[in-house]
Amino acid sequence: MSIEKGRLEQKQSSYINQITYINRRRLIQATLFTSVLPVLMACSPTTESNATQAATDTTPNSRTTDNPLLQNVSATVYKDVNCGCCTEWIDYAAGHGMQLQVQHPADLTVFKDRYQVPQQMRSCHTAVTQEGYVFEGHVPAKYMAQFLAKPPIDAIGLAVPNMPMGSPGMEYQGQFDPYNVMQLNKDGTTSVYARIESEQQQL
Repeated sequence: MSIEKGRLEQKQSSYINQITYINRRRLIQATLFTSVLPVLMACSPTTESNATQAATDTTPNSRTTDNPLLQNVSATVYKDVNCGCCTEWIDYAAGHGMQLQVQHPADLTVFKDRYQVPQQMRSCHTAVTQEGYVFEGHVPAKYMAQFLAKPPIDAIGLAVPNMPMGSPGMEYQGQFDPYNVMQLNKDGTTSVYARIESEQQQL
């Protein structure tokens, strides 16, 4: 009887351990989901009306600054109609004086190929100035203005690959991931144009 009782207690203990493990996993998954959801929403779909408004409104907005670095710059932005963080970057650039027209092509790859954006440099949106210079992704106004004031001879533009947390249009609760602003060259090569270690460097 004592052997049977011991086996029963072992089974009960094993069962309790399994339930505890499962509950812990569920708690961890729920916590992770809650923490990353606001970040994902930064690039989540906007409503159709908001996307349409972003495409037509080129006037300064709530992000308008006292230092319109891009006041003489006009560009077309190619983005997905449902990209929320793209719209945030457009608002940011317009706040720095940039005059923007927005297009929502069915296939963004066509335009990234047309303007020679290397695969590893691609992000969610592509801005092209009237002069043909390319700004891929969440590039800070400071570096766009610096580039346009004196474009390197062999360069076609700048890129911020992917969507770094804390870059313009990707702000969330003061979080920041250091990143590189990359120079795109005519021959398809790239080089580091600027290393951004803090939010203050973007100002």
